[in-house]
Amino acid sequence: MKVKAKSPKAKFGLPAVFLLCSLFFFVGLFTFTLLSHVSFPQFLSGPRSVSRTLQSEDGEDHGPMPQGETGDSFIQSIPFQVLSWKPRALYFPRFATAEQCESVIEMAKTKLRPSALALRKGETTESTKGTRTSSGTFISASEDETGILEIIEEKIARATMLPRTHGEAFNVLRYEIGQKYDSHYDAFNPSEYGQQKSQRFASFLLYLSDVEEGGETMFPFENGLHMGMSYDYKKCIGLKVMPRQGDGLLFYSVLPNGTIDQTSLHGSCPVIKGEKWVATKWIRNQEDLE
Repeated sequence: MKVKAKSPKAKFGLPAVFLLCSLFFFVGLFTFTLLSHVSFPQFLSGPRSVSRTLQSEDGEDHGPMPQGETGDSFIQSIPFQVLSWKPRALYFPRFATAEQCESVIEMAKTKLRPSALALRKGETTESTKGTRTSSGTFISASEDETGILEIIEEKIARATMLPRTHGEAFNVLRYEIGQKYDSHYDAFNPSEYGQQKSQRFASFLLYLSDVEEGGETMFPFENGLHMGMSYDYKKCIGLKVMPRQGDGLLFYSVLPNGTIDQTSLHGSCPVIKGEKWVATKWIRNQEDLE
């Protein structure tokens, strides 16, 4: 009978055990330190390229850059929200102060007249009656001795990056109960209005008052909705922006390729309760010399 030989058992002394524990401790410490600086998925996938986003190592904001002859020596922030890409529409909360809005209303109150329409070929004042029922007036910044319209106009230029010289005078409008503006385009289609010297490229609406109910600015064709069907231009549907005093709304009527953006169709819903005041700044693709 064969007898299995017994394998010799390894014996570790106290110094060896101490060295082994120390080794495991330092390996664990190194691994913890590494994972605390690199996320686990990134650790598994290996090194990645460093982000090219510029960040301040000391966590402090950098000062303004050296500006050009027409630039500013300061940094300015104008908060906005993208409401839509079709049409390109931006919302600017608290764009003007309540005092500035009230001042503009006071300027316009004594000059209000029934709002007029630019007529298309074949249209008459009688055939378009009821399309636009507000009252309004045009006021340029040069007429305002307080300087408030100049301040607002300059801020609009910064928000849009479109020069002040491209803007028409402010069209200050008042909508009373039941008054509205049916859906329309701000841009002029040459086939309907004839050849124009320049085109209305963008529109900035500054809401001068709150409205208790109704009076929204609406975009019925937002994101292409309702475009493929017979649309009643008197309906108040689609994307709606509720007027709030001091807030601004910017939208572009022309696409980057120079054609009219069909989704920029818009209107003013009837005021149900309260009164609506708004100052509209139409901005053209060339200097407005009128």
